[in-house]
Amino acid sequence: MSSKPLDYENLNENVKKCQYAVRGELYLRASQLQKEGKKIIFTNVGNPHALGQKPLTFPRQVIALCQAPFLLDDPNVGQLFPADAIAKAKHYLSLNSGGLGAYSDSRGIPGVRKEIADFIERRDGYLSDPEHIFLTDGASKGIMQILHTIIRGPNDGVLVPVPQYPLYSATISLYGGSLVPYYLEETADWGLDINGLRQSIEQARQNGITVRAMVIINPGNPTGQCLSEQNLRQIIQFCYEENLVLLGDEVYQQNIYQDEHPFISARKVLFDMGPPVSKELQLVSFHTVSKGYWGECGQRGGYFEMTNIPPKSVEEIYKVASISLSPNVPAQIFLGLLANPPKPGDISYEQFARESKGILESLRRRAHIMTDGFNSCKNVVCNFTEGAMYSFPQIQLPPGAIDAAKKLEKAPDSFYCLKLLEATGISTVPGSGFGQKEGVFHLRTTILPAEEEMPSIMASFKKFNDEFMAQYE
Repeated sequence: MSSKPLDYENLNENVKKCQYAVRGELYLRASQLQKEGKKIIFTNVGNPHALGQKPLTFPRQVIALCQAPFLLDDPNVGQLFPADAIAKAKHYLSLNSGGLGAYSDSRGIPGVRKEIADFIERRDGYLSDPEHIFLTDGASKGIMQILHTIIRGPNDGVLVPVPQYPLYSATISLYGGSLVPYYLEETADWGLDINGLRQSIEQARQNGITVRAMVIINPGNPTGQCLSEQNLRQIIQFCYEENLVLLGDEVYQQNIYQDEHPFISARKVLFDMGPPVSKELQLVSFHTVSKGYWGECGQRGGYFEMTNIPPKSVEEIYKVASISLSPNVPAQIFLGLLANPPKPGDISYEQFARESKGILESLRRRAHIMTDGFNSCKNVVCNFTEGAMYSFPQIQLPPGAIDAAKKLEKAPDSFYCLKLLEATGISTVPGSGFGQKEGVFHLRTTILPAEEEMPSIMASFKKFNDEFMAQYE
């Protein structure tokens, strides 16, 4: 029988090249063990509600009313929902003819985009144009759309921080481009070395690659560092001089666990720098409801904002967005609420503020518990998680473990993480899935397990690690 179009050997080679470690071998093995009855702690992906984080009450009240608008006609609705949630639901239902069951504009509901533009203006101190804001099914879809627009072929390169979130390597492979790594310096709290950045772009050009864009992840995933204003100025000046579009992945901007390095948006620093840079550098910034104290990963709500992108290019991006007709409408309501939450004096403000503050304070404590726990283990070194949702400890594997991994044809850190999974049920992601320097090994874990469970999880990790090191030394 002749081979068929969807037989493996006939698939698009770019599909086969693309790898996504967060849902890779470790996750599949963890899922299998769970089916067999083993308790699994899924710390492989930043999925807060799956690990017990409670949803914020006010957004869920508003979305419930929007999903079931007949409740608004019930004379007892005021006994079940606060007046400000009822008013918000009516507001959002008025913005999209047909409610949540109808398509919106392909860029998203205009009224929601205006709320996001106002949020950006309050954050940065500079006006934002709703016409340059596109709502998407999670930030990932927006990142993929912009990378698809940038990458024209295999000789087009994108500078990506290493370690990196594998969405970037997977998407660049899928669209047939070239990933150009620039390495973050672990001994400097995962800081950025501008000279290393220049070496990366020069090396790529010597290899015939036209570098067209640079990605920053701020706060970092998986590394958790927060970029300083000085770092951002250097990056923006570098992109301006090298004629690169800057892609600012800022989805963790609410997840800050220290006071020395607050989040500063690339857009604010760009405009602070003034002309000609502020008028010419092309910037696309991304945000989402999946992270922060919202953690609404399953809702799939994100947006991107374009700065200094020509009108004809915006039209082409709009055209491609139109192929999918409309982003997820309920998620657009979440984005509106992210941008325009309850304010002081509103009925729901105190509860909203209490819930969001409680989540962030607990995450800050969990970041310390995890960092301290890793640093108490033999041959493990971990920088503090300044922001985002992850710890990325370095595991100093003994030669015996590296040899054992080679015999099984596995990356050494994958071997370690599989052993950890089998022994403890803790599902992590090996550092090789994010990129790392040759001969250095890591794992990534979220800081999301419930705070009361964190000490026992870290004790379980320490027991496994110390036994593993003793076995293979």
